[in-house]
Amino acid sequence: MIYKLVGDQDSNYLYLSLNIKHMIVQDVIDHLEDLAPLAYAEDFDNVGLLVGDKNNEVSGILVTLDTLEAVVDEAIDKKCNLIVSFHPIVFKGLKKLTGKTYVERVVLKAIKHDIAIYAIHTALDNALQGVNDRICEQLELVNRQILIPQASTIKKLTTYVPKEKAATLRDALFSAGAGSIGNYDNCSFNIEGVGTFNGNEQSNPTIGEKGTTRFEPETKLTLTYTKHLESKILQALFKNHPYEEVAYEITTVENKNQHIGIGMVGELKSPMSETDFLNYLKKTMKTECIRHSALLNKDIKKVAVLGGSGSFGISAAKASGADVYITADLKYHDFFQAENNILLADIGHYESEQYTKNLLVAYLTKKIPNFAIILSNTNTNPVKYL
Repeated sequence: MIYKLVGDQDSNYLYLSLNIKHMIVQDVIDHLEDLAPLAYAEDFDNVGLLVGDKNNEVSGILVTLDTLEAVVDEAIDKKCNLIVSFHPIVFKGLKKLTGKTYVERVVLKAIKHDIAIYAIHTALDNALQGVNDRICEQLELVNRQILIPQASTIKKLTTYVPKEKAATLRDALFSAGAGSIGNYDNCSFNIEGVGTFNGNEQSNPTIGEKGTTRFEPETKLTLTYTKHLESKILQALFKNHPYEEVAYEITTVENKNQHIGIGMVGELKSPMSETDFLNYLKKTMKTECIRHSALLNKDIKKVAVLGGSGSFGISAAKASGADVYITADLKYHDFFQAENNILLADIGHYESEQYTKNLLVAYLTKKIPNFAIILSNTNTNPVKYL
C-alpha cells in the first residue's frame, strides 16, 4: 500500500491511500544515484543501501542527516519504511549485534521493523548539485564552480566499426551518455581506415566469410564519458556493434571534470566587510558559534565552501583566490594555514550540512510526486553550546 502525506510538518499527520503504481526501494535508489552516483563517493566511505531489501515495497520515505534511534522511531511513527540518510550509520564493520552501542541499536530496530536505510554521504558531497551547491544557494553565491575536481572521472572509449554502421553506433553511444565532456555533448572523433580480420572454423562472422581474410572500410570511433556510465555504454556498444567480436579500448584521461568534485567556490553579489560577512554567515547558516582565523581588514567577495570536515581543502581554497573558506572541524594548527591571505571560518559540522536533507526532500519530491517524502524533524546535532 502506498500512502500520501497530508498536512505540513507542524500539523498532525494524515495518510491517504492512493492508487499509485507500487514503488520499491531500488526505484528510490535509482533516483538518488541519478543525482549522486556512488562511483564518485570517496574510497573510505560506506554508502548505498546499508540495511534492508532493495526489492521491498516503499510505504514512505523519511529523510535525515543522521540515522539515530530517535529517527527510526520517527520513521515508525510516520509509516516510513525507508530512511534516506546523509551520513552512514554503519561506517566500520559490525562484528556483533547485541544492542550495546547506538549503531547496533539502530540497526537492530530498523531490521525488527523492516525499515531500510540508505546513505548517500560523499557521493552527494561530490555531486554538482549536492551539499556544497546547497550551501552556496543558502549564501546566495553566484558564478559557482567546483573547488576540488575529482581526478580520474573521465574515460575514453575507442572502437572500430564498419564505415556504413558508424553513424548508428555513434548515435547509440551518445544516447547512452558517451560523448559528453564539461558543457558539451555529442562529442566524438572519427578516423576512416581499413581493418582486416580472418575468422577461424569456430567463428560466425556477420561480415565476410570465415577462413578468408577480410579487408573492411572502418571508422575508428573515439568518445569520452564519465566513469559511472561505463556499464551502460558497454551495453550500447555490444548491442549496436555488428561484429561478432568487438574490438575496443578503454583508457582514463586526466582532464579535470568541472561537474564532479568536492567543495565549491562562488561570489557574493556585493562585497562585504569581514565582520559583516561573519555576521551574515552566522545568521544564514543558523550557527551559534563561528571559529575563525585572524581578520585581514579586507572585503569579502569570493567565497569557498566545503561542508563537513574540510581542513584538506584549505590549500585549494587559497589557490582559488577565495577571500574566505567556510568549512568545519578545523583543528588548532589548521588555522595557521590561513597565513594572512585568507579568512578561515569553521561553522560546525552539523551546521555546514544541515540543509542537505532539505535538498534531498526537494529532489525526491520532484522526482516522485504524490508520494510520502518526509523531512525528519529530529535534530541529530550532538554538539551543544553553552
